[in-house]
Amino acid sequence: MDTVSRLLRMAQLGATLEKHCLLGAGTRMDIARYGELEVPFHVLLDGECLLYVGHDVFELRAGDVVLIPSGAAHRVVTAGAGRPRGIVEMDGDAFATTRSERGGDPVIDLFCGHYTVNAGAGALLFRSLPGAIHVAFGQSDEVLRGLSSLMRAEASREGSGTAAILAALCTVLLAMVLRTARGAENVVWTAVTDPGIADAVGSVLADPGQDWPIERLSRRASMSRATFLRRFARETGTTVGAFLARARMMAAAELLTTTDTPVATVADRVGYRSESAFTRAFRAELGTTPARFRRDSQRRL
Repeated sequence: MDTVSRLLRMAQLGATLEKHCLLGAGTRMDIARYGELEVPFHVLLDGECLLYVGHDVFELRAGDVVLIPSGAAHRVVTAGAGRPRGIVEMDGDAFATTRSERGGDPVIDLFCGHYTVNAGAGALLFRSLPGAIHVAFGQSDEVLRGLSSLMRAEASREGSGTAAILAALCTVLLAMVLRTARGAENVVWTAVTDPGIADAVGSVLADPGQDWPIERLSRRASMSRATFLRRFARETGTTVGAFLARARMMAAAELLTTTDTPVATVADRVGYRSESAFTRAFRAELGTTPARFRRDSQRRL
C-alpha cells in the first residue's frame, strides 16, 4: 500500500461536498471556522478569485485546490468595483448552490466542502500539515481536468447517489493534493520527492514498531547519515525523531480504536519498551492517556 493510501485509511476519512459556488464579480463569501476534526477544502474549476486564510492570501486560478488543515475561518473574494456583494444559497438534495446577491453572470465556478477524520491518526495527520495548502494543478493537468469534469457532470445531475459519488471524487482529490503539494509556500511530508527519503518514510509507516535508528534509515535511503538528515529535514519539514514519534502514535491510535489489544501490547507493537513510556508519549501527542482515548473513541461509535 502506498504512503498516501495508508494514511487516508488510518484517518478513517469522510468527504462532503457542501456547496457549488457560482459567484459574480465583486462578491465576498465568508466561511466560519470548522470543527476540530473537520478539514475544509476548495477547488476552483473556472475563473479567478482571492482566498484569505488569516494573514495569508492565495491567488486562485482555474485548476487550483486549497486545503485548510487548521480549519480556520476564511474568505473568498471575486474582483469587482463597488461595495462587495454577499451571497444567497439554495439548498439541494446533495449540496447547496451559492450565488451572488442581486444576480449577474458568474465569474468563478468553485466547489467547497470538507473532510472529516478520526480523533487519533486523522487528527495527527492533519496536525502535521501546514495551516493551509495551495496546489496549482493548472488546466493542463489531465487527471484533475477529468476529475473536474466528473464533479461538474454529477453536480449538474444531482440525482440518486450524487452525494456518495461526489464524496468519492473528493477523496480522490485529497489523495492528489497530499501526494503533489510541493513548493515554496508548502513543505508537506506526504509529498516527498526524493526517492530515498520517500522509501524511508514509507518503511516507517509500514512498520513503525521496528527499531529505526538514523543509521538504518540512512542506509535504506542509500545516503550518508549527514546527507540523510539534511535531506529529510528539507523534504519533510520535520526531524526524523519527530516523524517517527508521530508515525508510532498514528499506528497506536489505529490499534486502540480498531482492536481490543491491551495497551501494554499496543505499546510493544509500536516500538516502546514500557507501557509507561508509551503512555507519556501518547499523552504528549494526543493530550490524553491511551486507555481514556480508547474509551472516548468507543463512546463516539
